[in-house]
Amino acid sequence: MQGKVRQFGIEVGVLPAGQKNCITDVEGVRVGHVTLDESIDHEGAYACTGVTAILPHGGNLFQHKVTAASHVLNGFGKTTGLVQVNELGVIESPIMLTNTFGVPAVMQGALRYMLDMNEDIGQTTGTINIVVGECNDSYLNSIRACPVTPEHAVEAIRNASPNTAQEGAIGAGKGMMCFGYKGGIGSSSRIVKVDKEEISYTVGCMVLSNFGHSSEFLAERYAASSIQCASTLAPTDGSIIIVLATDAPLSSRQLKRVIKRCGIGLGRTGSHYSHGSGDIVIGFTTAHNIPHISEQLVETRTQLREDHPVMNQLFAAAAEVTEEAILNSLAQAQTTIGRNGHQVEAYSFQKA
Repeated sequence: MQGKVRQFGIEVGVLPAGQKNCITDVEGVRVGHVTLDESIDHEGAYACTGVTAILPHGGNLFQHKVTAASHVLNGFGKTTGLVQVNELGVIESPIMLTNTFGVPAVMQGALRYMLDMNEDIGQTTGTINIVVGECNDSYLNSIRACPVTPEHAVEAIRNASPNTAQEGAIGAGKGMMCFGYKGGIGSSSRIVKVDKEEISYTVGCMVLSNFGHSSEFLAERYAASSIQCASTLAPTDGSIIIVLATDAPLSSRQLKRVIKRCGIGLGRTGSHYSHGSGDIVIGFTTAHNIPHISEQLVETRTQLREDHPVMNQLFAAAAEVTEEAILNSLAQAQTTIGRNGHQVEAYSFQKA
């Protein structure tokens, strides 16, 4: 596996990265993958896909929810659960990523996992809102064969770890392309320090990149990137799912303001949010532990002042982590062969 772009002398932005430069720098966040890379039949059908699970914390997410929001940059996507996320401002399940036709199976698997953990769901309390995001990996993956199963979703959740997450052609990113080259999973993080106070917040990002043509990639922004032949490939209905995590105490409305700035980082790489692109951001903060059951009439939460300078720092962090996560999805990916012998080359970054 190749290294992150920082190993090639590419520095994105001005804010310092976290220790792992990964979404798991936000304390409590866990990531798990399941990767499918196998022939399905003798006629060229091939499973080149997978599932990625992002857990805001390692406890019971239904019983202890987190503040959340989502934002749609371009809505050519097939996500589940975001209507309720924006209505209630919380996430109560793992955030699952997979291919377009894998959404029903992954939702079923994540639902089964959460039902097994919570016997009260649908019995003595309400239902649960499962969040699933997707991109179309049909160039490399035999998507019509629907190789992803509910069991793969459960396995991805159980694999979730707070360690540095694997990136590139892994999990849901196995069959994805970015700017005509091999893309997939990428991650990055930033530390935001509050002036005159010994307080800092972490912002982490994970992307599932599957968008763009090589002619759109602004390679000149990254002086250490190599000059190479332009790819003629482009993802079908190219998309990106961006998941942003932080420990900053934000309301759902404030969080939505922050995650909107992820679009700036996406644009810096060259994307213009094409017609057939599902460009969707899902964000959460671990600052609030919101119990599912409470007898209190009023609940109190801490949140940042809107006009404090730290808000602008959080905006900048959202743009920086998104841009670098996309670059890492390219840098960490490997040349991949999928269905019918289709091959997608890795982008070649070189040290300055």
